[in-house]
Amino acid sequence: PNVGKEAIALNLKDVRGREALHRLIRALDVDVFCCNTVPSRYGALGIDYATLSGVKPDLIWAGISAMGPQYPEAPGYDPVIQAMCGYMEVTGDPKGAPTVMGLPVIDLKAGDEVYANVMLALLERHETGRGKAIHVSMLQAAASWLITVLPLIDFGCETNEITRAGNEHRKFIPTNVYAAKDGFVYLAIGSDAMWKRLTESPKFSGVANETRRTNEGRHKEREAIHRDMAAVARQFPVEELLADLRAATIPATRIFDIRQVRELPQLGERLTRTALPDGRTVRMQPMAVDVPGARAELAFAPRYGADTRKLLGEAGFAAEEVDSLAGAGVIA
Repeated sequence: PNVGKEAIALNLKDVRGREALHRLIRALDVDVFCCNTVPSRYGALGIDYATLSGVKPDLIWAGISAMGPQYPEAPGYDPVIQAMCGYMEVTGDPKGAPTVMGLPVIDLKAGDEVYANVMLALLERHETGRGKAIHVSMLQAAASWLITVLPLIDFGCETNEITRAGNEHRKFIPTNVYAAKDGFVYLAIGSDAMWKRLTESPKFSGVANETRRTNEGRHKEREAIHRDMAAVARQFPVEELLADLRAATIPATRIFDIRQVRELPQLGERLTRTALPDGRTVRMQPMAVDVPGARAELAFAPRYGADTRKLLGEAGFAAEEVDSLAGAGVIA
């Protein structure tokens, strides 16, 4: 996560560390200050918005916490928030236990909300000249993604519509994972027209009947349809199934593991890269969107405090000041 960054370490429990931070903000004309500690620590560390905006009035300040400053002592851990805001309840096998998601989606969502709101604040500052405080609650940010389930409560939905559905889609049938002879296929039927095309394929013609012609009818025979689809899929290799599904323009894919994802031709040229200190190359995630001229090669993550002296120097600290701060344990 720290690839391409510079690292500075200040002891903010020491008044001299806080003074150094304030001097850095002024001297380097800092635009944005971000933090992700519990809000109860903001004041003691001198990183609260009131203090830092007093140092630089047009500063944009952004903090991530579990539930915002109204809950200043709550620690924010992705899987705990997943459990608290319903993600685990809607993830996993309906006959099994609630399941944590395989990626730290709430950590990532909170970071994206900081990014989006900082960009907005920079635009607003360009027009008004004023800074801004941005508080991102991990819980609230995560709950904002409950768009497909939370409103259903007031529509009198069935309980099974807002709980775990495994690999099935709650509304569109059949959408599921099926075991083929040599792997797994995921396919998604999103309309009656797709179902018609699927069942016109010789392999799947036997799963059709009059009741199943509409999605409403397919709901009535949901379990039987999945059994019938599974019986067809296990007779054929993955690629043979996918060829028929592509011919019928049905969205479908084999299930890729992470190593296979990295080798996808659609992503190969878009992966970012860094080099370990011993020279080994590390291929990393691509940018979410192509940006012309963006760097794909990034410097390796710095060691703890690696750039402290350099950055203090850029801010005008004399060498003897830096030595004094290091000797006192104010900087690393």
